[in-house]
Amino acid sequence: MKKIEAIIRKSKFDEVRDALQQIEVNFFSYWDVTGVGNEKHGHVYRGVSYSTTDIQRRYLSIVVSDDFVERTVETILKFAYTGSVGDGKIFISPIEETYRIRTKESGEISLK
Repeated sequence: MKKIEAIIRKSKFDEVRDALQQIEVNFFSYWDVTGVGNEKHGHVYRGVSYSTTDIQRRYLSIVVSDDFVERTVETILKFAYTGSVGDGKIFISPIEETYRIRTKESGEISLK
């Protein structure tokens, strides 16, 4: 099992969520985060300068079986992509064990 953590643009979240549901990744957690990115220049919009050093993003935490890792990552890459600086990052970590509290099931069966 693996934990996939993705930091994506908030504007791409609905597309990514819907695409993950289409490939049967039906449970994950997410929350709004603020981070510091590589872009150091501000933007000017209608004559007002905006700082881009603090970036609003959405953080997704997804645990999947090993056979779902590749398709989950490919889906996030496809639907979170804009081609501009700030599209985000994906991190993958091993998970030793999972449990479903209600039934006390453990392992990959607890993810379904």
